Amino acid sequence: MDYLLTEDQVMMKDTVAKFAKQVIEPVARENQEKEIYPKEIIQQAAELGLMGVAYPEEYGGVEMDFVSYMLAIEELSRYCASVGVTVSAHSSLCVDPIFRFGTEELKQKYLPDLCSGEKLGCMALTEPGAGSDASGIKTTAKLEGDKWILNGSKIFITNGGEADVCVVFAMTEPEKKVKGISAFVVDKDTPGYTIGKHEEKMGIKSSSTTELVFQDCAIPKENLLGELNKGFKVAMMTLDGGRVGIASQALGIARACIEESIQYSKEREQFGKPIAALQAIQWMLADMATEYDAAWLLTYRASLLKSQGKPYTKEAAMAKMKASEVAVDCALKAIQIHGGYGYMREYNPERYLRDAIITKIYEGTNEIMRLVVSSSIMK
Repeated sequence: MDYLLTEDQVMMKDTVAKFAKQVIEPVARENQEKEIYPKEIIQQAAELGLMGVAYPEEYGGVEMDFVSYMLAIEELSRYCASVGVTVSAHSSLCVDPIFRFGTEELKQKYLPDLCSGEKLGCMALTEPGAGSDASGIKTTAKLEGDKWILNGSKIFITNGGEADVCVVFAMTEPEKKVKGISAFVVDKDTPGYTIGKHEEKMGIKSSSTTELVFQDCAIPKENLLGELNKGFKVAMMTLDGGRVGIASQALGIARACIEESIQYSKEREQFGKPIAALQAIQWMLADMATEYDAAWLLTYRASLLKSQGKPYTKEAAMAKMKASEVAVDCALKAIQIHGGYGYMREYNPERYLRDAIITKIYEGTNEIMRLVVSSSIMK
């Protein structure tokens, strides 16, 4: 697809691909098996500018576009989906809302360290009783003098155990339900901010996923992000960008499945010839490649629209839905092509399947994505 890209975008893609091949691939399996958070890799990614790809230089970013960001996440995820989602959650769910909705004071305070990778970010929206229905959150924020006092807990927070800065959503006027949600920027070292349970997951095992607990957590009044009681809008607009990040992660997983299946099918012999000569294998590979290209183009379109400042809610939902389903399907086909070896942990396809499944769930389940798309096209 390089013919659709600018020289700068191709350079970004090639640079990250080289980094991922040399630095991430050698340790990806061990990190996943031992559930090791890849702190050194994230630091090296920061040195490449990958923690602030699409943000202005004045805030510590690289000042490239969102297509470049999409390409970076795909290349990272090609070798380790955990690294891909760590960078994606940091950029899409923490840096982006601060950049888009923060006051100039908040931007100057937080963005330079976040965009440079000196600090890691996360977003806390999901709660035990509020997943797809974000209006069901119970965490509260009450203004007392010049401080907001946060109380509540969040679950399934990507980067939760490692993040220095968190964008938190809380009820400021619970009686208004969805119209009473506000967003806040919270520092990890704030008293009352506690990291709770570390989740044991099926896949993306070397990323940090935790519970966060806020108990009388007092933050400055000026750390309100966006307008009071307009937090639901902040969350939904932030998730649009997050969905493009997850689509990019899914593309990386799908591409890994395709490339390794092609290589394996050329090397593996049955009936006196490589299985690549068998029509059954060729058709599976053809389907994988075709579906990957379709998902890539949808993700490219959504990324391009975001870069241009145009609406892209529907397109982001389509991209995330399609790419995640392609990733799962490609992983299943990769296992089938590898036969018995595909089921064994010695080979990568079983890990790719475990990593791919979550892309259909977080940043909005694919059932919710279908609601987003249908509501858009039926207006």
